Amino acid sequence: MSDKLKLKNGIIVTFIAKYSNIIAQLIINSILARLLMPEEFGVIAIITVFIAFFNILGDMGVGPAIIQNKSLDEKEISDIFKFSIIGAIIIATSFYFFSYFVAFFYTNRIYIRLGFLLSFSVLFSICNIVPNAIIYKKQNFKLIGIINICVNVLVGIITIILALNGWSYYSLVFDSILKSLFIFIFSYRFSRIKVKRGYAYDSLRKIRNYSSYQFLFNFINYFTRNLDNILIGKYLGSSALGYYDKSYKIMLYPVQNLTNVITPVLHPVLSEYQDKVEVIYYTYMKVVKVLAYIGIFISVYCFYSATEIIRIMYGSNWDESIPIFRILSISIVIQMVLSSIGSIFQATGYVNKLFSTGIVSACFTITTILIGVISRRIDVLAIGLVISFMFNFIQCFYVLITQVFNKSFGEFLLGMRNVLIIGSIMICGYVLTSKILVHNVIISAIVKLIIGIITYSIGLILTKEYKLLRSIIFNN
Repeated sequence: MSDKLKLKNGIIVTFIAKYSNIIAQLIINSILARLLMPEEFGVIAIITVFIAFFNILGDMGVGPAIIQNKSLDEKEISDIFKFSIIGAIIIATSFYFFSYFVAFFYTNRIYIRLGFLLSFSVLFSICNIVPNAIIYKKQNFKLIGIINICVNVLVGIITIILALNGWSYYSLVFDSILKSLFIFIFSYRFSRIKVKRGYAYDSLRKIRNYSSYQFLFNFINYFTRNLDNILIGKYLGSSALGYYDKSYKIMLYPVQNLTNVITPVLHPVLSEYQDKVEVIYYTYMKVVKVLAYIGIFISVYCFYSATEIIRIMYGSNWDESIPIFRILSISIVIQMVLSSIGSIFQATGYVNKLFSTGIVSACFTITTILIGVISRRIDVLAIGLVISFMFNFIQCFYVLITQVFNKSFGEFLLGMRNVLIIGSIMICGYVLTSKILVHNVIISAIVKLIIGIITYSIGLILTKEYKLLRSIIFNN
């Protein structure tokens, strides 16, 4: 099977699985948003930030390194898996003791109890790293999709039942624990890892160089992505964090759930061509354009439909999230394209450059977060994040295009000009129809969607970019 066909089939399977999962999650989250208060989501959002950090410590870049290294045998996989289990126990225990610091930092002892419970979530998440990587390495994207759908629906129902019975934020705690537990059980069962006797460090030495840079990038990226939640929760309160967190997460839906249809497939498939940079380049440039054309539609639509989206998703109790979401929606197209870049640094073996661009990105993002927190205005923080994403896009793609692919960065930017043209046509359409007022939020969202589709289609026709999309969709 050709690389194009593997990539396309992988994307189709992942697309079906991912969007089945999205529909289920949207329904579950919409119900939970009406059962729980912003303060309750804010409490969990704070501790979740630190869960992500400890998961990164446990990952250590092992997952991508297993996918990239094609010479690992069953004994070496077994050794790495046993190492990850030991690491999971140590890190989960450390997370529990760290919760005492969280309780002190936020002056709320509830985090000690939550830390104890959520340490089990950390344990199972880290244990799942190797089984999950094995399934991805085998390119069994269908299996991963089925596991995620089944687990999310089952656990989502349990979470709703707990919330209905007054379990407050504990319902969200058990949601995290049960998801990590069930996903680990299924992944371990279907990865068919054969645990061998004995232990040798040779397997770790084989992936050490690659995994080290991957870990360092993940470590830096963690603080880049989570410093806002940490500081908002501390200085602006859990209620403000609840509104911000919901705005940010709903903005991330298209970013994660569209790019995550493609990026999990990119690394396993393109890593087989790590010595053929030209193949990776031309394949990836098509992916970038598809993400950009989809992203610009979503960005513009979300900006002009922020009120409808928030109220449909979460209800009128979350109206304070609307202006934050409107600002953050500007960055959707940028983040959709930018979030795919890590898979290419991984597939080409340039994880050192992934790390270096991550450091520069962190500097931009942390600066804007600090300015927003000092101003004590979440909208200022959101504007700063959008600006930082723009700077990060430029510097990351400059390194990728010029230093990895040895191509012209100017030509790359010129190739993206039609994205701006299409977005501008959509904006004109919304401005010209701004006098149309519909009081029902669902009908209003539909009307704006129709306006967006019409103007977007006009933009595709005028720029003739519909030909590219048609060729990618219908040709192998």
